[in-house]
Amino acid sequence: MLDGAVAVRKGEELNLEALRVYLSQHLPGGSGELEVLQFPGGFSNLTYLLRLDQQELVLRRPPLGASVKTAHDMAREYRILRALKPVYPKVPQALLYCSDEGVLGAPFYVMERLHGAILRNQATPELTSSRMHQVAQAALDALVELHHLDYRQAGLSDLGHPEGYVERQVRGWTERYLKARTETVEGLERAMAWLPAHLPPSGEATLLHNDFKYDNLLFSPDLQRVEAVLDWEMATLGDPLMDLGTTLAYWAEAGDPPSLQRFGLTHLLGNFSRAELIQAYAERTGREASRILFYYVFGLFKVGGIMQQIYARYRMGLTQDPRFGELIHPIRAIGERLEKALDSGEV
Repeated sequence: MLDGAVAVRKGEELNLEALRVYLSQHLPGGSGELEVLQFPGGFSNLTYLLRLDQQELVLRRPPLGASVKTAHDMAREYRILRALKPVYPKVPQALLYCSDEGVLGAPFYVMERLHGAILRNQATPELTSSRMHQVAQAALDALVELHHLDYRQAGLSDLGHPEGYVERQVRGWTERYLKARTETVEGLERAMAWLPAHLPPSGEATLLHNDFKYDNLLFSPDLQRVEAVLDWEMATLGDPLMDLGTTLAYWAEAGDPPSLQRFGLTHLLGNFSRAELIQAYAERTGREASRILFYYVFGLFKVGGIMQQIYARYRMGLTQDPRFGELIHPIRAIGERLEKALDSGEV
């Protein structure tokens, strides 16, 4: 469950000499022999382990072939981490930002490496039902804590525009999906028509992570608490139920299609069901969740759109990661899940 780094994937190598020179000039204590490995998990920004003499650092840069620069804004993510650290300890310390694309071909930033357990998609014997219940409870605690955070104290009042946020998200993800669509998936088509007709009223604004799921959480080795929340590229201000909806979209249950279960471990015994997670969140926050179907449908549609964008890049030959060629299967499974949710009215 430790997030190990491996050899860099073919086509995603970094210019080691250019990086070594840049770090030696701009990062305090950044001189010395440099070794670079890659964290193989994740489907968006590329994440590397830098070993620089006695230091271990993490570098993040945009994925290859990505055309939506606002979705991979390294300066924005770096700024969020820097702002959050003094008031929210569950983020890594951001150390250096580079806007010079001449170094690695794209902007990037460097942060401290944190150690702990990351749960991806490998079920192991130690993940008993009692352990998974601890994990689910710890994740809920972290989400509730995040939604209680005073983003104004962190100086992030200008991070987003909460008024009209939900409507803009529906419109924006519809446009992105249509631009990346490679085949007709009936459930996604139905969701595109259903969402604008069922927009909820605007509620209070909180800081949203927008990709809150197990493999973006760094757990303590005993899995009893979340030590850090990672990957803040989509963070903004808006309706906190939009955050919950995205989490629910990734929260596969035992009866869901296998191609959705493979993206996480929420289907294992001991986890909350989606209904239990909704109820526990509502009780802990006092928020009204009677319209959660909208947020769940939107979450599924957004996740399907994200996968579709990545799959389309693979189809166009803009990335060589073989995992991306398999994404059409969970995209279709999301379509099936959307149809079931829309037909039943249940999450």
